[in-house]
Amino acid sequence: MSADAARFLNAFVQTLATMGLYTDGHPARERVIDNSFEQLKRLQESNPSPQFSFLGLDVIYGQVALRELKDWDWGQRLANAGVQRLEFPAAVTRDEFESFLVDVLSRISLVAAESATRSPERRSTIKFGAIGVQGTEGVQRIEDLLPTATIAYSLGEEADTIRWLHDEVEMTGELPLLEAESVVRSLSVAMHGDRDIVIPLLQLKEFDQYTTTHSLNVSVLAMALAEFIGLSPKDVRAFGVAGLLHDLGKVRIPKDVLSKPGKLNDEEWTIMRRHPVDGAKIIYESDRQLDLASAVAYEHHIMIDGGGYPSRHFRREPHKASKLVHICDVYDALRTTRPYREAWESERVLENLERGAGPDFDAELTAAFVKMMRQWERRVAVVDDKTALPHMSNPAQAAVDEAVAAAKRAVAAARASDAIRIPVEVTTSDTAPSSPPSGVPPLPPDAPAK
Repeated sequence: MSADAARFLNAFVQTLATMGLYTDGHPARERVIDNSFEQLKRLQESNPSPQFSFLGLDVIYGQVALRELKDWDWGQRLANAGVQRLEFPAAVTRDEFESFLVDVLSRISLVAAESATRSPERRSTIKFGAIGVQGTEGVQRIEDLLPTATIAYSLGEEADTIRWLHDEVEMTGELPLLEAESVVRSLSVAMHGDRDIVIPLLQLKEFDQYTTTHSLNVSVLAMALAEFIGLSPKDVRAFGVAGLLHDLGKVRIPKDVLSKPGKLNDEEWTIMRRHPVDGAKIIYESDRQLDLASAVAYEHHIMIDGGGYPSRHFRREPHKASKLVHICDVYDALRTTRPYREAWESERVLENLERGAGPDFDAELTAAFVKMMRQWERRVAVVDDKTALPHMSNPAQAAVDEAVAAAKRAVAAARASDAIRIPVEVTTSDTAPSSPPSGVPPLPPDAPAK
């Protein structure tokens, strides 16, 4: 199926290139339009409503990255022209397809030619535009630019995939890496669905789904912070995978211990503290190239002053990715309602992180995270895993006019501050030890006090 998708996209861009050379009605122009439309119909035999997303140099077909089109430069050209997402209906006609091609070509070439003008009667049913934007043509209206972020779809498929992934690891002991990478790419698509970054955080509905929800949220927060401090797209995704898999070892913890509503006894705490070691082993044994994710799984409960767990015979600083994920881990844990306590307000969590900067959390990364969350407060969208309707993180707005004005000020401030970056050196050579040392560490920050 991915091969058909890649063939269609190659035919699609070849058609755009040819249309730029020939006038309307020319045989060469008609021939390439017919060919790409035929490729589309062939693709629709297996997928009636194919969807594509163009994110940097990545091409996403549905929820899966097309490895055949890695570093495909046309993806960047389409995204720069405002065509970040593309969705074809099952009943699209050849005329609608040609009308759509003309519109896309005009966006790419920026030529306001007569042939680029479509009448309302020829309006296409093909949806395209910015990722996550609703509407028949994907055109964002200024009144939709509210200062509180929303996204136009749920994270249901991503949550289902993570639940399936955890079940697979529990049953087979092997990590389905392709699915994990696909989830991270999908989360990245959701984050870049607006002209400014959106931080979509999944809302916990049932306590026994905490691990799934938490994994997705930590991945999103880790990618947001990595991007905020100026890391490359490749490193941002690597940090996202590490965040997604940081608690993978919990699949080996008995459900009655993992979801216990009260205090854990000494024996249960011993079991709970094993999850960083178990997670690191699962990841590293599944794919040696995931040394960064393995290190993060092992180190994400280790404090800057050496506390936390697992304890080590030889003191060394955790990897910077581990420090970054540790901050995101604690933030989401405290922001989530648990059986033994209510969720904390965001500002209370940020103040707690600031107080712990130095002994518990990396001071530089903590400062960056707090700055990001306060600066991007209105870009946080709390979403559901079943419905596309978003939950507004700050719903009390006086009026649309005031909201739009506030949004413009927020966008201007965000762009002005983009030049201020906190440099972080990235290296993936810091792997987890092959055999973890023993010791009795303090309690984790996301666990109830004994």
